[in-house]
Amino acid sequence: MKVFRRYVAREIYKATVLVAVAFLGLFAFFDLINELEDIGKAGYRIQHAIGFVLLSVPGHAYELFPILVLIGTLMALASLAATSEYTVMRTSGLSTLGAARMLARIGIPFVLAAVLNGEVAAPLAERTGQRIRLERLGSAVGGEMRSGLWVKSDNRFVNVKFVLPDTSLLGVQIYEFSPDFRLLSISQAATGRFEAGEYWRLADVVRTTFSDEGARVERLPELQWRSVLTPALVASLTAAPEKMSGWTLAQYIRHLADNRQATERYEIALWKKVVYPFAALVMMALALPFAYLHVRFGGVGIKVFAGIMLGILFHFLNSLFSTLGVLQNWPPLASALLPSAAFLLMAVAMMWWVERR
Repeated sequence: MKVFRRYVAREIYKATVLVAVAFLGLFAFFDLINELEDIGKAGYRIQHAIGFVLLSVPGHAYELFPILVLIGTLMALASLAATSEYTVMRTSGLSTLGAARMLARIGIPFVLAAVLNGEVAAPLAERTGQRIRLERLGSAVGGEMRSGLWVKSDNRFVNVKFVLPDTSLLGVQIYEFSPDFRLLSISQAATGRFEAGEYWRLADVVRTTFSDEGARVERLPELQWRSVLTPALVASLTAAPEKMSGWTLAQYIRHLADNRQATERYEIALWKKVVYPFAALVMMALALPFAYLHVRFGGVGIKVFAGIMLGILFHFLNSLFSTLGVLQNWPPLASALLPSAAFLLMAVAMMWWVERR
């Protein structure tokens, strides 16, 4: 059986790599076309666009990972079935349960690769690519609202108009309240930069302090502002939760919880980070029944097409259940786990059907 496992593993890895090259090459091509309209603006040149596109590849690979594994495994197993090699393995003593265990062992490197990519490569490449692009275009990152980013930090509400690629801030407003929600002061700064890993240095500050005697305005060239906010947390405000690493998500969830803010969206994203790598094993289990279908049920091409449709359906359901989880206040773990659980049940049902035939 060890010989069978090595042979099947080689075929699956080879097919998955070929599928990944094809899909990621296609995505990179469309990304490059999308960047062409910005080439020539400010200091943005073709080499910067190519670099940005290449740095986007790990993110695409993470998003498409279950689909790539499903299609690669399906191609390999369908090819083995078409040449009767899988039939020979079955007659040599390979049971259905043994085949499932074999695929599980073959899929462990896929799980590890997904974890490494999702936690290290993709977030780092995403940040680097966005920083290069914004620096060359001379742009800054704004918030989801027209007024910029809003953050609650301790007893302060902070508004930032723009975040520059180096996570320095433009247009900072800090509203400080007392424990009984009485406005104590409003500080407005032109810029803010994180210094020495301890505090933010605000420049060109206008501070208005409110007391029983009235309002007092003072102008300061600089002001040190100590806050629980860090450049990493500020950067996370401008990134989609799905593109953040699990460690960053955990830190940001803690920050939101400490400030009594909603955490459901980020908790779902964190649980998806935990569950998502194991979706590769589910996809391999889903591909296994296709090895038992005879050629008259369709050649390799038809089976690969079916795999693509199933992969797209999984990707759609994964996004849908995340949104429904936020809207319906489902438990974060359930929202992240349901798509994979549904497809695992589908794989078991398909395997039962081909075994009964």
